[in-house]
Amino acid sequence: MIPSRMKDHYASLGLNSAATLADIKKAFRQKAALYHPDRNPDPQAPQYFREVQEAYDVLSDTDKRQAYDDNRRRGLLDDPTDTAREIWAHYLSRIL
Repeated sequence: MIPSRMKDHYASLGLNSAATLADIKKAFRQKAALYHPDRNPDPQAPQYFREVQEAYDVLSDTDKRQAYDDNRRRGLLDDPTDTAREIWAHYLSRIL
């Protein structure tokens, strides 16, 4: 079953969707060091660390990132209203 809302991997790393692989690696290293359970006594640190790891696993792999970005565009993550507005604007700009 596909969840109605996916995790925003870009937000987990503090990035936007235009981030380069170098940006992703840098952000991962910083967040992983910040949330590593051996360094951070916060009870939520292991959960945050796993989220950062998952985000890096997806965004650092070209094929996984493409699939993730495609799902974002289909509205599984983004606001469906914004997605529909973007689709219609693109469509109307081509026919007008």
